[in-house]
Amino acid sequence: MEKLKTPALDFEISRIALGCMSLKGSLKEDRRIIDAALSGGINFLDTADLYQKGLNEEIVGAVIKGKRREVVLASKVGNQWREDGSGWDWNPRKSYILKAAEDSLSRLQTDYLDLYQLHGGTLEDPWEETLEAFEILKSQGKIRAFGISSIRPNVIRKVLEMYPPATIMMQYSPLDRRPEETAFPLIAETDTRVLVRGTFAKGLLINKSAEPYLDFTVEEVKKVRELIADTGLLPEAFLIRFGLRQKAVGSLVIGASSVEQVEKMTFAYQQHEMISEETMKEIIAQLPLNQYKQHR
Repeated sequence: MEKLKTPALDFEISRIALGCMSLKGSLKEDRRIIDAALSGGINFLDTADLYQKGLNEEIVGAVIKGKRREVVLASKVGNQWREDGSGWDWNPRKSYILKAAEDSLSRLQTDYLDLYQLHGGTLEDPWEETLEAFEILKSQGKIRAFGISSIRPNVIRKVLEMYPPATIMMQYSPLDRRPEETAFPLIAETDTRVLVRGTFAKGLLINKSAEPYLDFTVEEVKKVRELIADTGLLPEAFLIRFGLRQKAVGSLVIGASSVEQVEKMTFAYQQHEMISEETMKEIIAQLPLNQYKQHR
């Protein structure tokens, strides 16, 4: 699998990352999934302290122990679990980020993260102290790069102006083309690169029963899926090609909950390279184009 090195990263990331949020929560099963991804050329694992209340990080850490240098490891911070476990609250404060980083490193059984991402963000956040926390962690050698996860154009513009992150994670698929309006063109002119989530639109464009998605009705979702299916292409291959053809995109973060899904994903990656740009343009011209209505 192709690896990408960007000006903002001093290490290479595979064009597909394994989104660990979809792991099963069983060390035995998840070891097989992660090992299949690594064997398939995926070197990039994305987790978060929020997932399974930290268990996700613990499992990832246990699996990669002994092969840490072979893996690009990313995690996220900002969502603080309540003490009673009833839910979480947004906390972008420096003191919390510094403590949460130590906790993540402990669960992951490593002394550094390749990429540490702020798991959200609003214009009202105390950005100076938030960004200072990541700078401190970087100066301490505890993280190699900083990123954010945000779909809000106004937040993205603010962070790019204040402290350009190495990566910005956002949702993108044929059912969510909102980043094409302003986010992608803006980011493409910087050293920052996008990590795409939601590539398969929760499986709705592959084999999951149709349901409403964003502003799309069930019938509209079905129409987009049928448009892709009618090409005769493997849907996963088309969707991977759809995401990676964007200049601003560095990698697609795709979840898998079985070895079979990992194998299909890596096969689809190989197949996507055979889809011509002319074919992509013909299909995309028939896809709906939506835009952000809030946080512009």
